[in-house]
Amino acid sequence: MAQLVVTGASALCSFGSAPGTISAASPVCMAEGKPVATIQDAQPSSITPFGMCTSLANPQVAAATAAAMGVLTPQPCVLIPAGTWTPTAPSVLIGGQPCLTNDSKLICSNGGGTISITYPGQIKAALS
Repeated sequence: MAQLVVTGASALCSFGSAPGTISAASPVCMAEGKPVATIQDAQPSSITPFGMCTSLANPQVAAATAAAMGVLTPQPCVLIPAGTWTPTAPSVLIGGQPCLTNDSKLICSNGGGTISITYPGQIKAALS
């Protein structure tokens, strides 16, 4: 059963060294007193960085690793989302946009990492 993601939710990138936090851009709909996120909340302004990136597909990591003679040299995470979150719960909309659920995924164009929700920020509001 999918749960709605709200401001304060935690997410993790497969190439990141630390969790990030999600903030809903629009406080139109609330769950447990917190704004519910939509699939459009995929921008860097809505998700804090994931620490250090370890993906060699990230140009900054590749350059730093080459300069270190092949020793993997992580660089600060710079999220560049490849679209919006997917899959979604299209039956529940906020301002015409599908709500973000804890089973959603987001791909980062800067390193090819997969971003997953690790904690939705609330536990009472679920979709069946």
